[in-house]
Amino acid sequence: MTDAELSPASRAAALSALAGNEVDVLVVGGGVVGAGCALDAATRGLSVGLVEARDFASGTSSRSSKLIHGGLRYLEMLDFALVREALRERGLILQRLAPHLARPVPFLYPLKHRVWERLYAGTGVQLYDLMATAHGGLPRHRNFSRRQALRVCPALKKDALVGALQYYDAQLDDARHTMFLARTAAAYGAHVANRTEVVGFLREGERVTGVRVHDLELDHTFEIRAQQVVNATGVWTDDTQGLVGERGQFHVRASKGIHLVVPRDRIQSHTGLILRTPTSVLFVIPWGRHWIVGTTDTDWSLDKAHPAASSTDIDYLLEQVNTVLATPLTRTDVQGVYAGLRPLLSGESESTSQLSREHTVGSPVPGLVVVAGGKYTTYRVMARDAIDAAVHGLGRSVPRSCTERVPLLGAEGYTALFNRRRVLAEQSGLHVARVEHLLGRYGSLVHEVLALVKDDPDLGKPLEGAEDHLRAEITYAAGHEGARHLEDVLTRRTRISIETFDRGVGAAPMAADLMGDVLGWSQDQRHREVENYRLRVEAERASQEQPDDETADAARLGAPDVVPVHAA
Repeated sequence: MTDAELSPASRAAALSALAGNEVDVLVVGGGVVGAGCALDAATRGLSVGLVEARDFASGTSSRSSKLIHGGLRYLEMLDFALVREALRERGLILQRLAPHLARPVPFLYPLKHRVWERLYAGTGVQLYDLMATAHGGLPRHRNFSRRQALRVCPALKKDALVGALQYYDAQLDDARHTMFLARTAAAYGAHVANRTEVVGFLREGERVTGVRVHDLELDHTFEIRAQQVVNATGVWTDDTQGLVGERGQFHVRASKGIHLVVPRDRIQSHTGLILRTPTSVLFVIPWGRHWIVGTTDTDWSLDKAHPAASSTDIDYLLEQVNTVLATPLTRTDVQGVYAGLRPLLSGESESTSQLSREHTVGSPVPGLVVVAGGKYTTYRVMARDAIDAAVHGLGRSVPRSCTERVPLLGAEGYTALFNRRRVLAEQSGLHVARVEHLLGRYGSLVHEVLALVKDDPDLGKPLEGAEDHLRAEITYAAGHEGARHLEDVLTRRTRISIETFDRGVGAAPMAADLMGDVLGWSQDQRHREVENYRLRVEAERASQEQPDDETADAARLGAPDVVPVHAA
């Protein structure tokens, strides 16, 4: 393995290498599928490039429900193959690929009917357990009486249930996981660069032979040649295909899902919840010192980069979750809000909740592979299938995918280190709770973060305005995890933007100084980053007071995008 950092120097080296040579596979899109494609291709021995227009996971892959699950509701649709595949991937992520990032999480399903519903839902959950048996790792479901259910979830109204079922799934921080995929791909030799936008495709006759890219940080445009280009741009698939000048073989439709983040003390429960709604299902998901409540499922045709949550969206979620809570949630309880877009394969159904979550891989013209659809949990399968198609286009013998046996950086040795967390706390001078927090974010790479604290003890202090995080985490994000702007750190490398009532505005000045020391920002650039972030938060808050998608979108677009370094 090569250098495992996504540092400013490694980004510059990656772009230099891509500009001067032809690669076997160039992946366009730094979401979970694109990063997975880069890792799959690199671990087959291919030369690989990965370019992302904004930041890793800045689209759909940072705005999910943070669940790694088989999709219990797909059993009801009789989509057994999708559920079986997803449960297998859930087991791999939990046990082998990313045990440092994934966690089991229990969910309680309140029953409202005494006999038929327990039989109906219980049969489904039992089948879910049976399909997961070969992939292990999680407890089996349990049947609860009403009294037992209220014991584990006192927040429920007594008349909201007659009993309950509890089953297990898993969760992870999607943005950090996607970043770890990109970073692991780089460790296996992939040339990885964010803030590098594809603005055109290169053609030789009918064949696609590469792309033209714009380095947004240095305002420089150049060409990258590749034998195979993989379009893994999610909800931007149709836009990217438009640059090729070819009609796609399939179309992607965006479905908006919003989530609310509320403090843990607002809902008294030792378990997550899953509830039926008129249109889909609603999750109440434990998330550290918070709950995530979501999600919605509505068609979205406006700005894809910054989907906006309207006041109507927020009120809908509050109304739905309050049908079962003894103490209702109000708008003042909402600490954070985020909206994401699911890339669904366009179909005949008018309802986005009925569109396929399965993925498709196609090759509309020689030299180009397109992968779209799917769900976060099955990213690895999507990546494997896309690279299989690219390998077919290469026309030479290439090893089969091996990513089911390739742990992400930080996974190896994680369990042993977690067992030694008290020793690490004594050695570092940090509280054991801080060490546990770091292990859950970095795994066995925790030593690199602790080394920063050892060299500069001030980095071991809490970040002002977001005391759950250490200052070292901000420094590490800029130096090792590819963060280029303040927004990258506050919204994706950490979740400060949704885990503090001020949405991270109070933490922004110190975070900008810590990042600026690593990235060489001038004082003007530091002020610019803080002001840009403040305007972003203001625009998001304004959008969440608007009555519908159109007005919310207009309000959100009132804030400027990130300011490149070359403008400083």
